[in-house]
Amino acid sequence: MSDLEIRRFGPDDADEMAAVLELRNAATAEDSPWEPPLLPQAWDAMLRHGWDGEPGTPYLLTAGGRLVGYGTVSTSERDNLHLAWLGVVVHPAHRRRGYGSVLLARMVEEARARGRTSIVLDGWDSAATRGFAAHHGLEKKSQEVNRRQYLAEVPPGLVAELYDEAAAAAADYELVRVAGRTPPEMMAAVVELSAAINDAPTDDLDIEDDVMSAERVEAYEASVAAHGERLYRLVARHRGSGQLGGHTVVAVEEARPTFASQHDTAVARAHRGHRLGLLLKTGMLQWLAEVEPQVETVDTWNAESNDHMISVNEALAYRIMGRGAQFQKSLVAEPVVSGG
Repeated sequence: MSDLEIRRFGPDDADEMAAVLELRNAATAEDSPWEPPLLPQAWDAMLRHGWDGEPGTPYLLTAGGRLVGYGTVSTSERDNLHLAWLGVVVHPAHRRRGYGSVLLARMVEEARARGRTSIVLDGWDSAATRGFAAHHGLEKKSQEVNRRQYLAEVPPGLVAELYDEAAAAAADYELVRVAGRTPPEMMAAVVELSAAINDAPTDDLDIEDDVMSAERVEAYEASVAAHGERLYRLVARHRGSGQLGGHTVVAVEEARPTFASQHDTAVARAHRGHRLGLLLKTGMLQWLAEVEPQVETVDTWNAESNDHMISVNEALAYRIMGRGAQFQKSLVAEPVVSGG
């Protein structure tokens, strides 16, 4: 493999960006054909902004000058300072030739250089992914499920029926609609509420809670805008105290407005037991029907062990599209091996 080259690239490298996007979309078509291809604007935003202001570092791999794969190293300076999230993608036409192993070795080197002592590799939960992870000493620690709601398949009247059922149990709460960015007067409360995501299951991952802040929420909302998405946040507010008990967040693509993605649904611990999750999800669907009536599908991800949220999604006729998995390994006391 003496003809291999791994090098960094970035959003200002137009030729590399276009070539890697083509590779990425070819891999998506092979591994998860139900997913739409990533658009150039979203690809650019991903490398400039990441999810919430901490983009990963991308690398491309060429063999004899031909692009065959790319990898990413993502780390945070806010929390989980021991951890690096790695991504490895090889073009379907060039798999099973050792390129993924070469990329992974380089990503591990970068993780070590950043002082990280644990790595997590994301991938679709397939025999090939599990075999690759096991070969490199990574153990499966968590499993997620990608579900999609086809709005045309939701039985007529179901959303209203479930909303009324939840509203009866949540009579002490009102729903507040926030389109776009969070207003300054709500930011502190939204930051506190966003931290409720830390109660979601993380299974056996060695992972710490996310540290939320106004800057992080603002960076997330800036990233959504850069991706070319319209953001909708629905909040459940306690009528007596004014506290925010829960929220749900959905983004609608501007370039493909029939497609929406569920970003976050969380209920604060002190406000559970009032059917707020169901109230928020059905309330969001009613809101989208008013302002984004062209939406046809809504995608969501949950840990497979998140029984409560999954029960809500199943009540709303979400169907399973695929499963993802996270594989983790400690780098402590492991010998350093250079990639080629």
